[in-house]
Amino acid sequence: MAQRRLSQPETVEPPLRPRLADQPSRFVLLEREVELEYKPQMLAALQRKVNTVAEEARSTVPACPRCGLPMSYHDARPVTWLAHWGRLKASSARYLCSPCKQERRPLLDLLGVEPGRICGSLARRLGLLAAVAPYELAARLAQLLLGVTISAMGIWRVTQRLGQAAASYSEALSQYHADSRSEGASLEKAPPAVVLGVDGCTLGMQVRTHRRRRLGTEPLPPLPVIEQGHFREVKTGVLLLPSERVETSPGRRSVVRRFLVTCLGDADEIFRRLYAQLRELGWVDPHTVVVIVGDGAEWIWNRATMFVNRCEILDFWHALEHAWTFARLRYGEDSAQADRWVHQIAEDLRAGKVQDVIAALKRLRPKTEELRASLQSLIGYYSEKAGRMHYDEYLRLGYGIGSGAVESAHKQVVHARLRQAGMRWSEAGARRLLALRLLLLNGDWALLDRLRMASLT
Repeated sequence: MAQRRLSQPETVEPPLRPRLADQPSRFVLLEREVELEYKPQMLAALQRKVNTVAEEARSTVPACPRCGLPMSYHDARPVTWLAHWGRLKASSARYLCSPCKQERRPLLDLLGVEPGRICGSLARRLGLLAAVAPYELAARLAQLLLGVTISAMGIWRVTQRLGQAAASYSEALSQYHADSRSEGASLEKAPPAVVLGVDGCTLGMQVRTHRRRRLGTEPLPPLPVIEQGHFREVKTGVLLLPSERVETSPGRRSVVRRFLVTCLGDADEIFRRLYAQLRELGWVDPHTVVVIVGDGAEWIWNRATMFVNRCEILDFWHALEHAWTFARLRYGEDSAQADRWVHQIAEDLRAGKVQDVIAALKRLRPKTEELRASLQSLIGYYSEKAGRMHYDEYLRLGYGIGSGAVESAHKQVVHARLRQAGMRWSEAGARRLLALRLLLLNGDWALLDRLRMASLT
């Protein structure tokens, strides 16, 4: 009888740890060597240019901003500020106007810097990082991308000052164009039609009205519970030209160019800002048709009357939502019959047969009180909004029938940065960050170079 051989257990080799090179890439090392070698030289070159400007500023005697008289020299103090390549220093003369209690420093005014602060392009780059990433992550990116070690609170301070400058400029521009005597861009190339989409979304706000402060040795007071939090509505508008909507695939369109506008909570203000942006672009004249696309919110249509030559469009998919509400109640959730019924409604509405749809709905005879109430609500809604539901004509003119552009704007302006998990915002902080997000997404970030950083004291 043959003896059965016992199989030997297989030995399992331990996994191999991924190998790293003995040192970083040679080219990476070369890049860093050059950066370390020339960074002091760039700082020295910048310091020399600052010194030249300081020499020019010494002969400048400023006038008092209040009374207009020449100010008196008081003293000269050394000041420093932080730039991208390091800390700069200069001697800044100080002038006073005793009767008006005003103080001026011509050198600092000329350079647009503040003593002891982060200034110049470094401040703008840190603000850019904070506009796309939370402050903690922005601080890490500053170290990796800029080689600058800074705390999240330091980035927060820079962002608040830049955001306040951007928000103040946007508000001032809106007030300027609210006056009929204001001058906008040339109207020579004003388009025959411009599409305006507007909508709102909620933003979680902080409960506390004041920042917590420690008094003496007492511990900080506890934060309020999240359940007591409240929300504010961020209203966003988008402007685009019908001629710049391209069909990237059958049934799918993309926008070549658009301009975004936003504000925190004020319905009147969002329309004022939209009008100001239209004036700045030169996109509206007496012959331009302003095509307003929105959902059923009355605050949109109540303020659309500010545009005399307008075309109002009810968002097509919002109109179908009301049909779906009745269909689910009549045929049941996830019913194939409900899907077919709503699909036919959609085809008829897209073909401009809104009156035929209303007539067909009136012929229905629901059996229950709940169905009858839902049907009457649907009929009333379509009858009231019928003037905004000529979808066949809107498609023929190239206006579009959906609010996808403004929904996408919500995601990019608000959701991507301000609606991450657990985020709560002060009103000032949200308003300032929204202003920076708009500059970035509208391609106007260079505008910050011409805005003086606001003081928050």
